Amino acid sequence: MKNSILLLAFGLLFNLAFAQQKDDKQLFAEFDKMLSAQYKTNETGATALVARNGRIVYRKAFGMANLELNIQMQVDNVFRIGSITKQFTAVAILQLMEQGKLNLQDSINKFFPDYPTHGHKITIEHLLTHTSGIQSYTGIKDFEKKMTLDLRPTEMIDFFKNEPMEFAPGTKWNYNNSGYFLLGYIIEKVSGKTYPQYIEENFFKPLGTGFINAPYLNMNQPYSAGSIQSTVEDLFKWHQAVHGYKLVKKQSLDKAFTKYKLTDGKETEYGYGWSLGDIQGSPTIGHNGGIPGFLTQSVYLPKEDVFVAVFSNCGCNPPFEIADKMATLAIGKTIAMPKWGIIGTSTPNNWDADQPMTYDAASKTWKITLNLKAGEFKFRANGTWNINLGDTNGDGALKRDGDNLKLAANGNYTVSLMMNDAGHYTYTLIKN
Repeated sequence: MKNSILLLAFGLLFNLAFAQQKDDKQLFAEFDKMLSAQYKTNETGATALVARNGRIVYRKAFGMANLELNIQMQVDNVFRIGSITKQFTAVAILQLMEQGKLNLQDSINKFFPDYPTHGHKITIEHLLTHTSGIQSYTGIKDFEKKMTLDLRPTEMIDFFKNEPMEFAPGTKWNYNNSGYFLLGYIIEKVSGKTYPQYIEENFFKPLGTGFINAPYLNMNQPYSAGSIQSTVEDLFKWHQAVHGYKLVKKQSLDKAFTKYKLTDGKETEYGYGWSLGDIQGSPTIGHNGGIPGFLTQSVYLPKEDVFVAVFSNCGCNPPFEIADKMATLAIGKTIAMPKWGIIGTSTPNNWDADQPMTYDAASKTWKITLNLKAGEFKFRANGTWNINLGDTNGDGALKRDGDNLKLAANGNYTVSLMMNDAGHYTYTLIKN
């Protein structure tokens, strides 16, 4: 009887393992299909990684690493990860907090005595959560003229510190690179090390990850808001160290993974260095990055213990949507078409609620006709900020988390969001 039970148990385990292997093969084939369709063999490429239960289950490269030299993408290629850098900056701040060297409620004037705060108290926490009201330097008119200059951190701070504030600290949320730039210099002042030295000594060397400086772009500009480079596998090592509490305590990390509340009690979709949302009801912790020549996306679903990272070596081919789709499939859910709308000061409900658009399957275009006011707006999927599109360069090409779209005059408009070219979304705004 015991032998029968053992054989039955072995048979069940074998069948479950075989079924899992079969399901994984189907899942990975779907990943291959999605990625190869967007990142073609003779075009700019991407690397992708999926981990489940702490183990890498999928890692592949697609397309070209260098079009001019005809070099194919490899899985261990290094990418600039852009704003995913903010995770590293936030954890560095939390480390210094745990060491008693700073407090999240410290005023920035403790570190920058002459910084103009216009009568407000701007705290470290405001910088971490994009709620400081300081203008983001990447949105200032003359920033493009400074992009190639070798400026010291203090010179960059001088560039934006005298700009008028956008709102009182803690009252609104607006994605802000200036805040994370200031955090980087606070790390330097408190630790006595440069930002690159601190990150390398406290993260890269202990975790066994790589760090490579790019010779053709001055990385003093993105600094602590977006200068780090990584492979998808090294980012996974970082992810494991963070969630394994190897860098900061769980109590500190819980702060980073909690949606920050504004002074009126409304929750934002951001903690300290991480965006917080959900995919079909499953909570997500992640961030995307964008920097000249590179776009990156990472997302973690703690309930299912699934991590996905996709890096692209062209600003023309974003990995944001495909990474979320891969995460959706990896947790065993069906990909649902997002429902798009527009939101902003130009719309009837301001920033409080979306105006739903209608989808035309034949042209793969979302449309809406309505009365709009002079102001700003963005495209948003499923009524949350997980996926939103803006136009950073003013050329009609949309980017995830891009700048707000501008509308100069009141009137009745037809707004169209064209999605017929995967990863290359555009829009039109026609006054009727």
